[in-house]
Amino acid sequence: MVEEKLILPIRVQPRASRNEVVGWKEGRLNVRLTAPPVEGAANRAVVDFMAERLGVKRYRIALVSGEKSREKVLEVVGLSREELEKRLGVGGRQ
Repeated sequence: MVEEKLILPIRVQPRASRNEVVGWKEGRLNVRLTAPPVEGAANRAVVDFMAERLGVKRYRIALVSGEKSREKVLEVVGLSREELEKRLGVGGRQ
């Protein structure tokens, strides 16, 4: 059985007061992270936070682009789009 892979575009706001999912805007999921955007800290933090929030193992989420940008693309393995949105607790893509 082949597991489903989702492409998840994200916009990260580093150095926020807390880690949180804000919602969808312009087709991207807006996420606030406490991590600073230095030495890959925000990249590690977004993968860790999304794994925790989605209830999946960290290895199921990969940063596929945007290593040095606020706009990143994650690949999530093993969740349907519906399950992802349900676990995020935010409305569907805009």
